[in-house]
Amino acid sequence: MSLHLFCLFNTLFFFKRCPIFMEPQNLTGVSEFFLMGLSDDLELQPLLFGLFLSMYLVTVLGNLLIILAVSSDPHLYTPMYFFLSNLSLADIGFSTTTIPKMLLNIQTHSRSITYADCLTQVSFFFLFGCLDNLLAVMAYDRFVAICHPLHYPVIMNPCLCGFLVLVSFFSSLLDSQIHCLMVSQLTFCTSVEIHHFFCDAPQLLHLACSDTSINTILIYFMGAIFGGIPLSGILCSYTRIVSSILRLPSTGGKYKAFSTCGSHLSVVCLFYGTGLGVYLSSSVSPYPRKGAVASVMYTVVTPMLNPFIYSLRNKDIKRALWGIISRTD
Repeated sequence: MSLHLFCLFNTLFFFKRCPIFMEPQNLTGVSEFFLMGLSDDLELQPLLFGLFLSMYLVTVLGNLLIILAVSSDPHLYTPMYFFLSNLSLADIGFSTTTIPKMLLNIQTHSRSITYADCLTQVSFFFLFGCLDNLLAVMAYDRFVAICHPLHYPVIMNPCLCGFLVLVSFFSSLLDSQIHCLMVSQLTFCTSVEIHHFFCDAPQLLHLACSDTSINTILIYFMGAIFGGIPLSGILCSYTRIVSSILRLPSTGGKYKAFSTCGSHLSVVCLFYGTGLGVYLSSSVSPYPRKGAVASVMYTVVTPMLNPFIYSLRNKDIKRALWGIISRTD
């Protein structure tokens, strides 16, 4: 809990240094943007509202249950569940950054978002989105547990676990601030329609009047650093894990291990595949609406699936939740 408070304090501290919280430099005359959403069809809006509201509630409830279970059961004070609780916190923040604003716009039939709110959304979107690189930390944790079980308690000690979470947090904060600074330096003209359901930095480049060639290069560079490196670490960890599993003598053990690894890798592929694909292509793609639809997979679907894939199927989590329920009766 103290680590979460420390991270929150630093988030607020650094965000105050983002240009939107400093004295406005008024590099652009634009005061607001219009989020065009996923569809212009008015008949689809109630369906989209109900669908995304349901998915958001499932996401928040599922991740809150994980945090509650881990914090209430001393048996779950292990590195794996420590990382899971931090991932759940990141997923709640990630979904809350985009979905409530989308639901509000549908409900009020308004598509506007102020310039300051747009930059704030960009900042928090990349903070929590990049924080999902905790998936790489979790993959390393499983690699050590499976490939080096005798050394696991020594390697994955509390100091290293805290350090890995802090590295993930501060790298996410750096990514967030770079994108915030990049967008704040853009100059916009008359077109203020964002063909997306949230303020996406690559989409804002399409609206800029100023030269964005350096920004485009920066986007590819940031994607390679903050997306490519964690993904490479995950694939390397799971390659070693699969190699170790193949050496197991028990067929049942192999099946169980492959089932678990397969579900984890499916989430990883869904998140990084769609996330990096949309992020790297949206700055040059002439079809922004298609990118918006694809973005749903990593901004909405993945945070909703993570609790089911990683924890709610877990016997330890179920036991902890039943313990909470029994104490409340």
